[in-house]
Amino acid sequence: MDQTDEKQEMSAKYVYMTQTPVKKLICKLAVPTIVSMLVTGIYNSADTFFVGKISTEATAAVGIVFSVMAMIQAVGFMCGQGSGSFLSRMLGSHDEKQANEVASTGFALSLIIGAVIAVVGIFLVEPLSDMLGATESTLDDTKNYMRIILIGAPFMTGQFVINNQLRFQGSAMYAMFGLLAGAAANIILDPILIFVFKLGVSGAALATVCGQIISFIVLLIGSKQGGNIHIKFKNININKHYIFEIINGGIPSLFRQGLAALATIMLNKIAGEYGGDAAIAGMSVATRILMLVSSALIGFGQGFQPVSSFNYGANLKKRVREGYFFCLNYGLVFLIFVAGVCFAFAEQIVSCFRDDPLVIEIGAKALRYQCISLPMMSGIVITNMMLQSIGAGLKASISSSARSGIFFIPTILILSSLFGLTGVECSQAVADFCSLLLSIPFAYSELRKMR
Repeated sequence: MDQTDEKQEMSAKYVYMTQTPVKKLICKLAVPTIVSMLVTGIYNSADTFFVGKISTEATAAVGIVFSVMAMIQAVGFMCGQGSGSFLSRMLGSHDEKQANEVASTGFALSLIIGAVIAVVGIFLVEPLSDMLGATESTLDDTKNYMRIILIGAPFMTGQFVINNQLRFQGSAMYAMFGLLAGAAANIILDPILIFVFKLGVSGAALATVCGQIISFIVLLIGSKQGGNIHIKFKNININKHYIFEIINGGIPSLFRQGLAALATIMLNKIAGEYGGDAAIAGMSVATRILMLVSSALIGFGQGFQPVSSFNYGANLKKRVREGYFFCLNYGLVFLIFVAGVCFAFAEQIVSCFRDDPLVIEIGAKALRYQCISLPMMSGIVITNMMLQSIGAGLKASISSSARSGIFFIPTILILSSLFGLTGVECSQAVADFCSLLLSIPFAYSELRKMR
């Protein structure tokens, strides 16, 4: 494809992103992003599901290592959301040079950080396992699972960068197919490696890493299709300007997922103190179920993000406001329905992952508490995504830190000391309520500027 064809395709994309009716555009972009996020949720839940057929200790081990996976994903999302948000605004303002350079720079940065995490993590796997809350009965499974997961760190960070950059260019379909390919491989390989080859938790980890490598390759090919920005070595330009833009746009994602990893570590350690391996397994299952549910909302919000950033860059702020309220209202209706279903069938849902009665009891109780606050996620998530996509870095960072950090950490410490395991089970619901109260004034202040 020559430069003239590329410019024509980019021009057509500009018209598409700025003139298509907002609701229609969001829905079109949201379908593949919802599928992508559900796929990511399945990624994160598949190992728990299959390992749950082995033992409670194995389920607890996978739950413990999930915090490491969340941290690796956080780095990928930081580089991807930061570079994607900036390149989308640059495309909206017709600055293709900066869009090309920040895309390649964000990708290179993610690979470097992913490689560092892999090397350091493998070297420190034993102290890391102890720090994350592994017990004597789960230590070996935790170390075996973590070593293999860390090998795939550069592929995991790289795939999330390309995925986010494609979304922000309005090419959500390519992003979806990339994640679908990896998820399908993971789900197919899990039972084969775990049960046929009898590799146990190591097989689950191998299946996950193979899926990540496949996603990485498919997404890299997708980035070279159509009018998408092509990642090229010659466009890598690691300088203060691009690093600042990547961090400014991506730090909310790092805070959100990094603090989620920290919250998982605390949850595992405190739950283990009050209920042992069964409590760790039960809380892990409940958390994965809610992540799978909320991934649909996040996918819907990610369909809104490129619309928000592109039109904000094109100074079409009325379209940003319209999209925000559309996503907020429909997200609320969806979450009320899902919360009702999960509340009514909590035991049955948890039992799909593990048939241990104590695990089911703890997991179902935690799931019901979180269902009470689930509708609040609409205001929390959609507000944070709008703030992030328009470049309001400070507000986006604070709001993304609230749910799993600013409010969750003190809440779980206080409630667990007062009410024991019940305090652990209800702490996320309390943190969600406080996070919503924080999000309201942040959203109001920015939406007021767009009138």
